[in-house]
Amino acid sequence: MKLLALETTTEYCSAALLSTESGEMIFRHQFAPREQTQLILPMVDELLSESGWALKSLDAIAYANGPGAFTGVRIGASVAQGLAFGADLGMVCICSLQTLAQAAWREHGVSDVMACFDARMGEIYAGVFHCVDGWMQPTAPVVVCKPDALPAEWLTSNIERVGVGSGWSSYGEVLSAQMPVSQQWPDLAPSAVDVAGLAAEYLVDKPALAPEQALPVYLRDNVWRKLPGRGL
Repeated sequence: MKLLALETTTEYCSAALLSTESGEMIFRHQFAPREQTQLILPMVDELLSESGWALKSLDAIAYANGPGAFTGVRIGASVAQGLAFGADLGMVCICSLQTLAQAAWREHGVSDVMACFDARMGEIYAGVFHCVDGWMQPTAPVVVCKPDALPAEWLTSNIERVGVGSGWSSYGEVLSAQMPVSQQWPDLAPSAVDVAGLAAEYLVDKPALAPEQALPVYLRDNVWRKLPGRGL
């Protein structure tokens, strides 16, 4: 199986190609605030050229479908859907917070994570995840909430978690007062490398989506719809 994966939901922009048969992974990952529109398609072109694969030879396109920065989520959805429609490929949507949690396992080997993005307007996007057979899985639905109002069910367990993501940089003291964590890694960012891995695992026993079904998740979509001149 050959997959293209995209991640544009934060200030980073990344793309990856994965062959599950060979285990080969090539990727690009760059800190690029507000530059995803200019960078993501050239990254894809570079990866396809480096691999020698044609877009139509791939089996699916995966992308991190949110939550995250509104513009970044929209760009990822638009580019991934456009490529999939053009090449007649199926798609896989991966939660950006799950992608971040997977990066924590890949880089540090931790099994329990509270992943958190600063959602602006005094709120956070957050989710709790547990590693099962090497893959991070959500243990509760992801939420948008005030930093001092985490879901009560997250706080009643004795699980020792690690805190990752930009929300811990902005609200670390408030968050840790409710949910003590063993470590905080606020600079850890989601990557297309983990989108690719999670998508390959998903496709082991589930079908790819049609592009029109591979929709972005904003969580705060009521706010998005109020902004003028926006699609999706």
